[in-house]
Amino acid sequence: MEFTIRPMRTGDGAGLNSLRRMPGVFENILGIPSERVERNEQYAAADDPNNHQFVAVTADEAGGELIIGTAGLSVYSQARMRHCGGIGIMIHRDYQGMGVGSALMEALLDMADNWLMLVRVELSVFCSNERAVRLYEKYGFVIEGHRRAAAIRFGKYEDEYSMARIRNLPPEYTAHDK
Repeated sequence: MEFTIRPMRTGDGAGLNSLRRMPGVFENILGIPSERVERNEQYAAADDPNNHQFVAVTADEAGGELIIGTAGLSVYSQARMRHCGGIGIMIHRDYQGMGVGSALMEALLDMADNWLMLVRVELSVFCSNERAVRLYEKYGFVIEGHRRAAAIRFGKYEDEYSMARIRNLPPEYTAHDK
């Protein structure tokens, strides 16, 4: 299957909305079925220098673009946390397991490592989303914490893992593990 990764742009809102509301996707990203297209269009059109958003696209049946995945990296704006960022990713249910998630992760981590020089990249993921956990571990993320009853999913409270990838720590850094 052929697809490309490109920056998100104005006009991607309807495709993002379809993805965010899709069964098999929205349950894992804190989306809800009533999410509005306008909200996603505003998000796609936003020009925030701390947010770096990518989409994976393939050709649809009419020869246009179909958004099959999206991923974002948000650099924290607090001055003492500018070395950190958070990521989020979602993949169209029909394209999961086809390398789209890996390609989006590589785009995010290239941005984090080679353009923004981030030291810490973090995320949260439902503990039961084993496919996503394996993807994150493949790219060097480790589980740092377990948040109980962190969100609602399928009508019940679900636990989340807090995961992070840390690289290029300065030599004077000393961990304070207990």
